[in-house]
Amino acid sequence: MKKVIYKSVPFDKKLLTVALESGVDAIMVESEHVKSVQALGRVTVITPEDMPVVELTQKSDEDIAIDGIKKGQNVVLKKGWEIIPVENILAQVDTLALECESLDRAVLAAGVLERGCDIVVVLPEATMDLKQIVTELKLSQGTMDLQIATVTSIEAAGMGHRVCVDTISMLKKGQGMLIGNSSAFSFLVHAETESNPYVAARPFRVNAGAVHAYAQMPGDKTTYLEELAAGTDVLIVAADGVTSLATVGRVKVEVRPMLLIKAEVKTKDGVKAGQVFLQNAETIRVVTDKGEPVSVVTLKEGDKIMVRTDEAGRHFGMRIKEEIKEG
Repeated sequence: MKKVIYKSVPFDKKLLTVALESGVDAIMVESEHVKSVQALGRVTVITPEDMPVVELTQKSDEDIAIDGIKKGQNVVLKKGWEIIPVENILAQVDTLALECESLDRAVLAAGVLERGCDIVVVLPEATMDLKQIVTELKLSQGTMDLQIATVTSIEAAGMGHRVCVDTISMLKKGQGMLIGNSSAFSFLVHAETESNPYVAARPFRVNAGAVHAYAQMPGDKTTYLEELAAGTDVLIVAADGVTSLATVGRVKVEVRPMLLIKAEVKTKDGVKAGQVFLQNAETIRVVTDKGEPVSVVTLKEGDKIMVRTDEAGRHFGMRIKEEIKEG
């Protein structure tokens, strides 16, 4: 995850308030204003002396930046940097910060050489873009490839412990979490954004499935649903594959009647099959190939739904290479 620092130099209390509300990782002010910022909110405060600025005007400036970083300095490249010099530096160092004066420049900085810089220092002229910059760089997780699967079976599975993941975010139609019996085949389980005559919408909630199920997590990891807890960042996935982060506010584990849903995807290498246990209730939905939520109560064999397929093999949630079969 990228770090976002807001540079309030010269000091401007009004703009600083916007920065604090935007959720930046740190504020940079001149030393005489440090206590003023600390009085406004709990946030890391640094000074320009903590991050020496290097302006790239000639080839030798690249060497100055690289040398400083290798000596442990938090070097930041002055605004106006160009792609090729930044790529040259990134290829030789483990961390890099770039000044950015707009949303477009911040997004560009975050994606150089696919890896991007680690820290974006947002300048005052980009204050009005700051909330979107933070969202793009800290919450956005890129796009994930989803596949269309055909439902092959829906059957009652008795009682089981299911997990409701209540986040501190308001999720939207089309969004949910990827859940499955196997890390190689996960179902897009929709958030409770839809209301009905009996139950109000709970757009912060994903009724995600049985305690043993895998949840796809940020950073190409998985976790068991039972292991989620308040404060954990979870991966939110939309029907179009766009991903973001949400923080868990509460996890509810309760015994409920369950359904076992099976589906398969036809690929050039054959057929991949997967399954998931979800609560047997109208408010629990998966996502159709049209991006629409459909209740598990009305789901039928032959319906097309969105899933993600992958290679099996995880150890403590991290991808590994080994022969494994999950069912």
